[in-house]
Amino acid sequence: MSSSTVNGGISFWYADDGIPAPREPLPGDASADVVIVGGGYTGLWTAYYLKKAAPFLRITVLEQKFCGYGASGRNGGWLYNGIAGRDRYAKLHGREAAVRLQKAMNDTVDEVVRVAAEEGVDADVHQGGVLEVAYTPAQLARLKAFHEHELSYGEKDRELYGARETAERIRVVDAVGSGWTPHGARLHPVKLVKGLAAVVEALGVTIHEGTPVTEIRPKHAVTPYGTVRAPYVLRCTEGFTASLKGQKRTWLPMNSSMIATERLTDAQWESIGWEGRETLGDMAHAYMYAQRTADGRIALGGRGVPYRFGSRTDNDGRTQPATVEALREILVRFFPSLTGIGVEYAWSGVLGVPRDWCATVTLDRSTGLGWAGGYVGSGVATTNLAARTLRDLVQQDSGQSGETELTGLPWVNHQVRKWEPEPFRWIGVHGMYATYRTADRRELTTHSAESSRLARMADRVAGRG
Repeated sequence: MSSSTVNGGISFWYADDGIPAPREPLPGDASADVVIVGGGYTGLWTAYYLKKAAPFLRITVLEQKFCGYGASGRNGGWLYNGIAGRDRYAKLHGREAAVRLQKAMNDTVDEVVRVAAEEGVDADVHQGGVLEVAYTPAQLARLKAFHEHELSYGEKDRELYGARETAERIRVVDAVGSGWTPHGARLHPVKLVKGLAAVVEALGVTIHEGTPVTEIRPKHAVTPYGTVRAPYVLRCTEGFTASLKGQKRTWLPMNSSMIATERLTDAQWESIGWEGRETLGDMAHAYMYAQRTADGRIALGGRGVPYRFGSRTDNDGRTQPATVEALREILVRFFPSLTGIGVEYAWSGVLGVPRDWCATVTLDRSTGLGWAGGYVGSGVATTNLAARTLRDLVQQDSGQSGETELTGLPWVNHQVRKWEPEPFRWIGVHGMYATYRTADRRELTTHSAESSRLARMADRVAGRG
């Protein structure tokens, strides 16, 4: 890692767009119709859709730092149609239910783009779709299987490319194929979250920042400054859920790390291609994700140190130098012409992982407690669908509406067991990712078209298989 690399400072996105002026903390005890805990995408989208549907509602958002401090301000800017747990929902509720969930996610990408434009939020959105490349025989076999799997869920506009067609889009060294879906867009995460917070506030939603919620119980959100009482308390805390009383093992805070390069020259872009500005991923087990930013950088991410003992989260996104170097190696392996490129920014953040790797939306009608999350890294779009679903569940419970298409989706009210206690949690997660990396290295050297058995074993241990 270069001494000139800005490490931490929340994320490159905040360095680029600035940290917002702080909003006032909660001044004391208060009441509301709905209190939302967490000022990230889930919480802000939920406030937006509830207030739009029922302008008379008194809605309060409580945020421990500032809106977008967590994953919403640190992610890779992938607005795409992936949703965690779809295959499990197909097993539990039938293929038809899972197809409806997938269609809702496809539509969600367009919904986010539509609302951002309608509300005047300029988040550097470019709808170039998602391109995922394969550069080993085993990855190519997985890519083809993945392509067929997605077609079976009704995604008929997906395309599969060979080596030559892939190179025409982007010149990733040794790429032997790729898959593309139009249901994806690149965006600037912080511009979206800051714009959304401003829109929500203008609608009349109260946002209190610098207000950590220490405990959620029926009709109460408890903070050091006072308690907000409301018939509905909605937990929208994703990777920070473990910090709440009684939630230590609910969702595991998985660490993800990113780098952003210096700006590339025209000649460097010409050597790479990437004119479609698709979001870019691969078919490795320990996969990467990247985007071509609006200001001409490459922002690239992957798993570094995947988990901190005791479900701890970091303070400012600081990243281990070894992780920065590992991400840089991925960049140079993909694009050897960028060997001398400078890495200007590095940062990390946490995402929420349920024990069965399934995203969920829940409203307990007996207590008024609701929650959404466990997106496992697919949150930029899934938060929007979750928020609209929470809106419908609250309106249904309060008698303002009946059942809707969204309240009937299979991820609603899904129950999942808690994670194991320490040290088994730490051993399991670190062992899983070490196994995935070993599997990737083995596939690079054996040139076999069969996926490493190590990866399948790790899937079973993780609960993903």
